[in-house]
Amino acid sequence: MRTGAVPPAMGLEFDVADAGAVAERREELLEAVRDHAGRIARELAVLEGGDYGRETFRTETGRWTVKYEAGGLEFLLFEGGGVETYVVSTKRDPEPEPLATAMADYEAFVAAFESYVDSLDGVLDDVSTDFPEVASTAEVAAERDRVLSAIRETADAMAGELHRFDGTEYGTFTARVEGTRWELKWEGDRASYLRVGGDGGTYLLSQYGPPSVPDTRELAGAFPAFVEAFNEHVAEVTVEADGVAYDPA
Repeated sequence: MRTGAVPPAMGLEFDVADAGAVAERREELLEAVRDHAGRIARELAVLEGGDYGRETFRTETGRWTVKYEAGGLEFLLFEGGGVETYVVSTKRDPEPEPLATAMADYEAFVAAFESYVDSLDGVLDDVSTDFPEVASTAEVAAERDRVLSAIRETADAMAGELHRFDGTEYGTFTARVEGTRWELKWEGDRASYLRVGGDGGTYLLSQYGPPSVPDTRELAGAFPAFVEAFNEHVAEVTVEADGVAYDPA
């Protein structure tokens, strides 16, 4: 006789059809619960205003936890009598007996959910929508644009001088102002950008949007010192150029 085979003398009888019937009934039950509890999960997602979360509902027998993700049911957990039963989960189906115990309390869970929804009815009725008038930023933004326009005009003039002196189409000029790195990149006779603070710093001028009003206020005050540093640079290279002699003989 093979190891593990059942001796005929033991007289054991199995009705395989019964196990199949239980499994089939369980699947029918779970399919119905997934659909119904899935609708509860979607309602919770709408109510809570998020794509994922969880909510716990208490009954006389235990408590139910609904976890949802992307508006869909992630799991439905029943805790009662010291036993945890994942009625719905992404891992495995529950055993028939714990499932039967949980489902005996399912109606109470639905009632608890409905009570929770009812408790929120009218909770926003007294919330006023008479909000204060929003203050306009048009004036301060226009002043910011005026300041940046003046900086742009000066930076373009500096770019033109650099372009003429270096004889190349693009390049950069850097200087430190009060310990902070300022960098002017030029293309032709126009400033491509003016950045303060190195990589990750603030772009006072760029091809993108303007800096914030507080940043403009802070950096515009230091811009004249950057121009002075540029003028000193020009003076130095001018002196160096004056020392260059050319004797065709």
